[in-house]
Amino acid sequence: MRVLMTFAATTLVAAISCVRATPVPTIAAESAERHLSNLRQLTNGGENAEAYFSKDGKWITFQSTRDGRTCDQQYVMRSDGSGLVRVSNGMGKTTCGWFFPGGDRLFFASSHAHDATCPARPDPSAGYVWPLDQFDIYTVKRDGTDLQRLTNYNVYTAEGVLSPDGKTIVFTSLKDGDLEIYTMNADGTNVKRLTFTPGYDGGPWWSPDGTKIVYRAHHPADSAQLAAYRGLLARKMIRPSQVELYVMNADGSDQRQVTALGGANFGPSWTPDGKRIIFSSNHQSPRSGNFDLFLVDVAATRAGPAQVEQVTFTPVFDGFPMFSPDGSKLLWASNRHNDKPNETNLFLADWK
Repeated sequence: MRVLMTFAATTLVAAISCVRATPVPTIAAESAERHLSNLRQLTNGGENAEAYFSKDGKWITFQSTRDGRTCDQQYVMRSDGSGLVRVSNGMGKTTCGWFFPGGDRLFFASSHAHDATCPARPDPSAGYVWPLDQFDIYTVKRDGTDLQRLTNYNVYTAEGVLSPDGKTIVFTSLKDGDLEIYTMNADGTNVKRLTFTPGYDGGPWWSPDGTKIVYRAHHPADSAQLAAYRGLLARKMIRPSQVELYVMNADGSDQRQVTALGGANFGPSWTPDGKRIIFSSNHQSPRSGNFDLFLVDVAATRAGPAQVEQVTFTPVFDGFPMFSPDGSKLLWASNRHNDKPNETNLFLADWK
């Protein structure tokens, strides 16, 4: 599910563009960003986010509003920013791509079967909300051909991540009337529901050894909050301003809260050793769009600000972090170094 950084089927042939001919120049990290060096900006312009590596680290898939589009399509490129290819069919809206092992095929969520145009934006009177568009999950070859539908729920179904062994997809869906986390085989069979608490459970991500899943959740504390949540849900919206991180076993057992920071804490993934979680948060200024990346121990219980380590230090958005498969680099989206206001680009840095 995409966070807007203002805080606030016909052809299957891919559009190929923007192949880099020269190396990407490095950028200096902020002085306090001691974990980061040799920053490279991989995209330039538009909104680019949710960028994730292939298993061999050679490819990246991400969503973007480039090419004059008003909502996201899915793209792949080499990890140096070259060889950009659109793999979605150019219709509807896409989100949350992920590579299968081998890197020659990937999956992502798309709304194109329900409407070839961009979904309508939420009613501004609702305040800051995320839309729950009619996504289902599709698979496609890395060159954009052979698009196949994997799920057929006709409600919000997205946020898919493949297990380290390549056998199981964890994802979020509204298919049972609430936003819950599920697993299924990589071919779409054997669907299992993992979460059952009323409220939002989403953004799941496997630990490196595949035994645990980190996710974000908001469980309304009383009947009034639950009624407000369900009222928005009926309008296919969710308010993400209060979301904390949770961890559970891969089978859904032993669910526990990891952070108690306040604000919106989302986009969690793992350090390569599986001992810490890296995530994005605005808990230092909960009503703002100033998100930074933080680290927290996976063993933490309701960790507060003193128990997390700040990684990025810009006054703008930093989010959607993922380590390279070898653990040497960090990939994330940021509003830093923008040519125009509210642009979001992809950055790669050496991890120290």
